[in-house]
Amino acid sequence: MSKPALSKQQQKLIALERMEQLFQEAEQAFSVNKTLADRYISLARKISMKTKAKIPLKYKRRFCKHCYSYLRPGVNSRIRTGQGKVIISCFECKKFTRIPLKKS
Repeated sequence: MSKPALSKQQQKLIALERMEQLFQEAEQAFSVNKTLADRYISLARKISMKTKAKIPLKYKRRFCKHCYSYLRPGVNSRIRTGQGKVIISCFECKKFTRIPLKKS
């Protein structure tokens, strides 16, 4: 006997919980093993793409959009503000992410 299929909303809720757990694991594993933390990020991205669930904004800023490595400011990334943007520099791939600041 097979299990009843989950609705899309239930799948997305489970995916969000799993992504949050993976990001927490990546944060803990970063100081011990950086490649393991990067693997957790790639798993979270795969879950997000498979279920079409968006990664929450607080987690989206914690990994590099170019090399998908987990970012920790001061260790393998730099965060600066300038010209109305937040600039995140990744030391792994030497690329930048520019995020516009909202004017209030």
